[in-house]
Amino acid sequence: MKRPCLGGVALSIRALRRTPASRPDAPDHAGTPAIKARGTLRVAVDIGHPPYGMLDAQAQATGSDIETAQLLADDLGVKLEGRAGFRRQSRAVPARQQGRHGDRLVLDHRRAQEGRGNYSKPYGVIPVVISAPKAMAIASSPPTSPARTIAVARGTTADIELTRAPEGRRRIGASIVRYEDEATTNTAVATGQQDVFSAALSTANSVAEQNADKNLEVKLTLAAYPMAIGLRKNDPELKSWADEWVAANLANGKLNQIYVKYFNQNLPESIPE
Repeated sequence: MKRPCLGGVALSIRALRRTPASRPDAPDHAGTPAIKARGTLRVAVDIGHPPYGMLDAQAQATGSDIETAQLLADDLGVKLEGRAGFRRQSRAVPARQQGRHGDRLVLDHRRAQEGRGNYSKPYGVIPVVISAPKAMAIASSPPTSPARTIAVARGTTADIELTRAPEGRRRIGASIVRYEDEATTNTAVATGQQDVFSAALSTANSVAEQNADKNLEVKLTLAAYPMAIGLRKNDPELKSWADEWVAANLANGKLNQIYVKYFNQNLPESIPE
């Protein structure tokens, strides 16, 4: 069975080399003092998942995760390592949980699925949306029968939410057509086989930008999954700092600025936990 996909991947920020103190059974963790003592944050991010991580025209790593990591580094008073520090990353969460790499922060998009580990307060959300042409009206009351079809990639979070919350597809008057993956779903929209589709907001925005002639826009938000900083367990000092950092940067608008830049909308006033 496919795992639900939110359209993003974990971004891991490593502060220390592997040391005896980073064993899973080590009782004490150095937290932010160790990060500051090192003076740098090492980042591992999958740069193949825009807008979270990607390469710009100069082949430099960019994206919402990269900018959030830079903001973390700035507020810690340390440097974020350059291009050589950005690597594809598939083991960030398990390694962080097992304590194999010392102090580490993880910007985690899979919090809703994982249900394990230690997390900060959420710093953002990944909305799951329904998009359709701007000219397509949304009925004030559900139609008596579906008149359209809505495309979705099988096994994704959007598929799960459409199944879980049928009122969303009823409002738009559509029955579900499941495609095998996101690429096939997006192609169906691009070629005009489908007018309506459901996906994570980042995917919906990308499809709309790549198919400007379709005049697509977000019609409904089905759900919003929280993004949080994943922390190693039993490190209360680091968790306290991360919670305060999230609260401060939500209040001063810096996290919202990053979000608007990459997702074309503001963060919600209240972020679900």
